[in-house]
Amino acid sequence: MGKDKLRRFAENETFPNMFQQQYEELQTSGGFPLKGKWKQEFFKNDNPLVLELGCGKGEYTVGLGEKYPNKNFIGMDIKGARMWRGCKTSIDENMNNIAFVRSHVQLIDMYFAENEVDEIWITFPDPQLKKPNKRLTSARFLNRYKKVLKKNGIMHLKTDSFELYDYTVNEVLIPNKNKIHFHSPDLYNSGFNDDVIGIKTHYEGIYLSQGKPITYIKFEL
Repeated sequence: MGKDKLRRFAENETFPNMFQQQYEELQTSGGFPLKGKWKQEFFKNDNPLVLELGCGKGEYTVGLGEKYPNKNFIGMDIKGARMWRGCKTSIDENMNNIAFVRSHVQLIDMYFAENEVDEIWITFPDPQLKKPNKRLTSARFLNRYKKVLKKNGIMHLKTDSFELYDYTVNEVLIPNKNKIHFHSPDLYNSGFNDDVIGIKTHYEGIYLSQGKPITYIKFEL
């Protein structure tokens, strides 16, 4: 492991808004200590709670937090060295509506209680082309999100993978009669008018510069 990655892991341990706990501890304790209490005990408000799953460097989490200071945002990913960037930025900019959880997404219901989450973003996840069951929009994962998401809570998928987009719309959402508010295989040429889509990650900028279309789905479970 490189020195820079080790330095980031060590610094993550000092960040007041970076949370990570061993799976064994989660099991024995019945879940993370802030489960069901994120708003009251960490954010100290009753503002809506929004998750970004598979947040990578946390660019979208931070971007959303800047745009909507009256909402609470939590980025979740297993890659601590990547999340270091977003977490450090949020601290340097004194953002008190941002947190990060280092954990596998499938453990979401060990960190968040039933009906605790208002909205979920999934941005540029691994499309898992050969392993459909590992896709973050497979029924296996959507059932976990449904446990923590409020009724009529909104979900977003933004991806450069047409395969993942098509799978999510035609093999998951439509067959299960989920409500789709909007979807497009080419977001930035769709005419969709929502300033949230203007937040772009580093890799999204690269895809767009290469002329690669970005797909988007806004839906309910």
